[in-house]
Amino acid sequence: MAANELTVANANSISWRRYYELTKPKVVLLIAFTALVGMLLSLPAEVPWQLLLSGLLGISLAAAAGAVVNHIVDQHIDAVMHRTQRRPLPSGNMDTPHAAFFALLLTVCSMTLLWILVNPLTAALTFLALIGYAVIYTLFLKRWTPQNIVWGGLAGAAPPLLGWCAITGEVTVEAFLLLLIIFVWTPPHFWPLAVHRREEYARAGVPMLPVTHGIEFTKLQVLIYSLMLFVVSLTPFLIKMSGLLYLAGAVLLGMGFVYHAFKFWLSEGTEHAMKTFGYSIVYLSLLFACLLADHYIMGYNPQLG
Repeated sequence: MAANELTVANANSISWRRYYELTKPKVVLLIAFTALVGMLLSLPAEVPWQLLLSGLLGISLAAAAGAVVNHIVDQHIDAVMHRTQRRPLPSGNMDTPHAAFFALLLTVCSMTLLWILVNPLTAALTFLALIGYAVIYTLFLKRWTPQNIVWGGLAGAAPPLLGWCAITGEVTVEAFLLLLIIFVWTPPHFWPLAVHRREEYARAGVPMLPVTHGIEFTKLQVLIYSLMLFVVSLTPFLIKMSGLLYLAGAVLLGMGFVYHAFKFWLSEGTEHAMKTFGYSIVYLSLLFACLLADHYIMGYNPQLG
């Protein structure tokens, strides 16, 4: 009896882990962090913890739902790509009906939480971001255009704006700037990975930029976007949303990104691709951390400018 109970418990544990994997927890964690930054930056004083927790949970659940839908739609592509073959659906450890029900459950919980405990505007914008990523990007843009990650990145850039709106109930210029930073960051973040996985994307029939336009052209685009990002990252200081502490961090981090992009551009083949990809993640995390540090040390008031 004990052995049977142990087997059942182990099976339940594995099932729970498969559902957890469907949510892309590392991606959701980064989304939650940028949403949290938007929340904390939205007010000069202490943010109401009830709104913060409810908004953060609701936005995170919506991001998780989008990730599950992405798994469902891309399972045939995932099956032919080495880095994704072991995901729950292509590996056979999860079936589509259970995954679809899980996505629906996460969506309903997210929207209910945001609508009732936060505000209807945040719920509506979060739902639009979910549709933008799970449907418009995953189902259409990803398969139709090499600019998929550019326009699809708009939905992925929304979390700090959603976080801001969750606390204030409105969308401001400052919130849009946070969205713009992530929007411009997304292509030079993702394209180095696409270069590294070019053959897999080609085999899967996904028209990523290095597949349709070649590796050298993609490298140049990464460099161009890194320069654009450097300029965009300075706008919070230029509109007096942040102070010198953030400016120093943005300049140093931006120079680091341009350095990696330039080295990637000059490198042979896929050399330095993953280092550029890895730095891009560190860059965004530290840039938003600088925004937070500057906000609380310098005492910026978004109402006064």
